[in-house]
Amino acid sequence: MSHFNPTPASIPPSDVWLRLKPLPTSLPTNYHPLNPLAFILRAAQIYPDKVALVHTDVEHPVVYTFSVWAQRVQNLAYALIRAGVKPGDRVGVIAPNWYFSDAHHAVIAARAVITPINTRLKPSEVAYIIEHSQCTLLLVDHEYKSLVTGVKVPIVVSNDTGRSGDPYEDFLNSGRHFSNERGWPGLEPEVDENAPAVLCYTSGTTGRVSSLTDINRTFCNKPKGVITTLRGPKHAQLAYGSYLAAIANAFEGRRLLSWSFDRILPMFHAAGWTFPWANVFSFVKQVLAPVHRATTLLEGWNSPRHTTFVTLRTVNYTQIWNHFLHSGVTHYCAAPTVQIGIVNDPKAQKPPQPVTAIIAGAAPTAHLIAELQKIGIEPVHVYGLTSTYGPFTRNYAHPSWADLPPDQRARLMARQGHAFATAEEARVVFASPEGDLVSPLVDVPRDGKTVGEIVTRGNIVMKEYFRDPEATKKAFSGGSFHSGDLAVMHPDGSIAIMDRSKDIIISGGENASSLAIEQELSSHPHVLEVSVVARNHVKWGERPMAFVVLHPQHVSTWRGRHHVFEKNLKEHAKSRLPGFACPEWVEVVPELPKTSTGKIQKLELRKIVAKL
Repeated sequence: MSHFNPTPASIPPSDVWLRLKPLPTSLPTNYHPLNPLAFILRAAQIYPDKVALVHTDVEHPVVYTFSVWAQRVQNLAYALIRAGVKPGDRVGVIAPNWYFSDAHHAVIAARAVITPINTRLKPSEVAYIIEHSQCTLLLVDHEYKSLVTGVKVPIVVSNDTGRSGDPYEDFLNSGRHFSNERGWPGLEPEVDENAPAVLCYTSGTTGRVSSLTDINRTFCNKPKGVITTLRGPKHAQLAYGSYLAAIANAFEGRRLLSWSFDRILPMFHAAGWTFPWANVFSFVKQVLAPVHRATTLLEGWNSPRHTTFVTLRTVNYTQIWNHFLHSGVTHYCAAPTVQIGIVNDPKAQKPPQPVTAIIAGAAPTAHLIAELQKIGIEPVHVYGLTSTYGPFTRNYAHPSWADLPPDQRARLMARQGHAFATAEEARVVFASPEGDLVSPLVDVPRDGKTVGEIVTRGNIVMKEYFRDPEATKKAFSGGSFHSGDLAVMHPDGSIAIMDRSKDIIISGGENASSLAIEQELSSHPHVLEVSVVARNHVKWGERPMAFVVLHPQHVSTWRGRHHVFEKNLKEHAKSRLPGFACPEWVEVVPELPKTSTGKIQKLELRKIVAKL
């Protein structure tokens, strides 16, 4: 990369001070407000010349050290302030992971609120989020300009070059000039660690669980804005801490300097589960590049004390496996649907080094976990929601599990487990009567059978739903955040999701978990993916209907014989499930409808079923 030189404005002065303006003397000497901005200042102080960012998926590749990157973050913060962004204002970002790298730090350095916007939404959906969030400025990658056509908000476009003349680079240059070399000490620190830091929008939310049999819940077609804070509450107020969650993710993921990390998760998804801060906290090198172009760029940088965290603009399984096999990647995070693509890719094989997969976004099946382990990938199963800023529980493996049969071990690993180090306890409670928002919550017995709702509170919970006090009040009823996920509590205190309340199938008075049915159907060797929803039945009220994607190597086996496969799968189900949970109908489909973050859209499947 000797041919690349950062813009002059990106080079820090020789006498740089990596600290903000001093805190007010009125604050206690033994206290400082927690803020994840501290991580990049710390990294630039300790490892100024260590490679922090590598970006090669462009015509002109770029590389930034921590010291240079910190200067660019500073420039962007000043540029935002110069553009009129005030404390508390929302700054929208519509871009691939690379562009988010600066914004996750610079926006909070300007004491504003970063609003990540899903790049896979429709223009009308993007317009709604911009309007509802009341963004005062947008940072937009050149690939996504079509999403903001006609939007009446100032826009800064990045052509993704890193060179002078790029509108984004010019914007950073203006920030450096505006700073008048005041540097970091010229920026005001945020003294309120409970100040909003991120505003993420859910892909759709539901009402509160009133009973296990009440699945006619109120749905909102518009996404809800989830406000999360810099730290989290000091007292009883419910809020989420970006600082504490980032440290939790770094700890739970065991982020070490000798690790290499492949970033597949899009940063617009729950702000990247706080990994944008967790990686910097751990001095991780982040790379956005296909491996065949990154190999020469990484030469000499892969010493045992240089961690690499690779980001991808899109999910490309060939690129992912190239990283696993040739870049020394040891960790990555992805949703179950992506994991299915990884284990079934033609290049799938045991990597030369141990690889750990952090799984979240939906409940993985025991079959998927077993398949990952077969090829030498060790799953770490975590669970969370946008409202908990990504993961807040983890399945903690026990040494005794190693002696269990693979199928039994995988079933234990498929549980959602226990709360993170910086989170409060994850509870499973009985549903309260409809309209009761104040009565104490009652825990279900730890019998692994009684179904209740997962609730939690504390540092790992959002502050509020933006501009929606009524929804916030309902979500926090009884003094805890209600997830809407139905689960059981096992004797060891670990939780295991049974279903979303809206996905429970009530057949002849029996509650059948669509997730439990999917767990068993996925163990059929010819099934790649499966999703189960309720379909009306004259006698039983509802019965399960399974939508199945066949494994590519078995598609030809059943071509023109789907009715035979249906019978085969039903027989497979009868040996594993009670009669009321066995699918009444099976339909083979080429693919399942999914959200932009890889979750299967059961709502779309229910629309199909409603017409049958």
